[in-house]
Amino acid sequence: MKTLHGTILIADDDVDIRDILKDTLKSLGGTIVTAANGEECLDRVEASGPDLILLDIEMPIMNGLDVLKALKQRGNNAAVIMITAYGTIERAVQAMKQGAYDFITKPFDLDHITLTVEKALERERLKRGLESFAVEAAERYRLIGGESAKMREAIETARKAAASKSTVLLLGESGTGKEVFARAIHNWSERKNEPFVAINCVGLSRDLLESELFGHERGAFTGASRFKKGKMELAHRGTVFLDEVGDISAELQTKLLRFLQEREFERVGGTQPIPVDVRVIAATNRDLSSAIKAGRFREDLYYRLNVIPLQLPALRERKEDVPVLAQFFLRRFAGETKKNFSGIGKEAEEWLLAYDWPGNVRELANVIERAFVLGQGPEVTAHDLSPRTESPLTSRSTDELSYRHAIDTARAEVIRRALSSTQGNRAAAARVLGLHKTHLLNLMKSLQIE
Repeated sequence: MKTLHGTILIADDDVDIRDILKDTLKSLGGTIVTAANGEECLDRVEASGPDLILLDIEMPIMNGLDVLKALKQRGNNAAVIMITAYGTIERAVQAMKQGAYDFITKPFDLDHITLTVEKALERERLKRGLESFAVEAAERYRLIGGESAKMREAIETARKAAASKSTVLLLGESGTGKEVFARAIHNWSERKNEPFVAINCVGLSRDLLESELFGHERGAFTGASRFKKGKMELAHRGTVFLDEVGDISAELQTKLLRFLQEREFERVGGTQPIPVDVRVIAATNRDLSSAIKAGRFREDLYYRLNVIPLQLPALRERKEDVPVLAQFFLRRFAGETKKNFSGIGKEAEEWLLAYDWPGNVRELANVIERAFVLGQGPEVTAHDLSPRTESPLTSRSTDELSYRHAIDTARAEVIRRALSSTQGNRAAAARVLGLHKTHLLNLMKSLQIE
């Protein structure tokens, strides 16, 4: 038997039954609260907020059905298991129609009781997990909002694309929120109740990525000890999001092109075509036109993916959204802990607006999280935003500090950090920053970075 996790309220006017249930469930790890009548049960619910209620139908003052009705009226959604004698089973069935999870009968089979309680608690955990996921998803969709014209235009295009079945290609620098947009398009579409399956095309070998996309038969290659469905098959009737699609190998590009044309594939090691109905959304921060000219990306695949292109603006191109996003992240982190900030100070807001955000929204989220963790409050200060470097707004040299100088100072610092994290590898640093290598080299030259 598994260990029980959660608070369980036992409401029964028979003290012997209360004690038997209490001792049994407490021995399995549950936190137990008891009540001797219906009115006391409602009081205990308010005081302890139980995850599960074992509720006797026949109790003084208020019977179990009245208590169940009162719980629903108060908006309490704890799982309820009714306790009933054989003569009142019909009333227990009535209680289930009114929202009770299950019922148990007297005399008790303790093994049956513990199994029923275990399943009810597991159901509650799953339900809370789904509710939490729904809230998180809703919060993530809010990230694509904004006041800037470029963002409003991107959102309008995304909503129009969601109403179709066409393939969408999301373009933009790293950290601009391509996966958030992909999920929003899925959520706005007719496929919203079907799977959304994301796969990052970077960091996997060609064989592993092919297996992830299309699955494999048992024995298809060394280590393939069992049959596996791929993401395309798992996403049937839903949406597949291919992140960093510009990085896939030439051979896999050919197989992806065939899939987009035929809407069917074969598993690795298989010979049977498998048709699926999926909507494909792809994303890249690479310049695919240059990759096509260099022979690294198939032109026909590009046209298959680029049915509806959607360019996501960099954060530096929509500075008016920075304070709004910063406040959003601050509220999110405050909601996850007991720590509280009243807002963002004036100097800190000026710092946020002056910075160029090469890491885009992802970098902004990280900076606000760091300020939230390390700051003392009551407001986020400019020092909280950049505790290890001198603020571009407050540092002074022999020359008068201009806005452009502040931006260049911030750019140079970010580039130096990227180069340091990649041991001086400029190509790797460019990928970290979401820049083309040529652009990075030009920036290093202009900023006099060795």
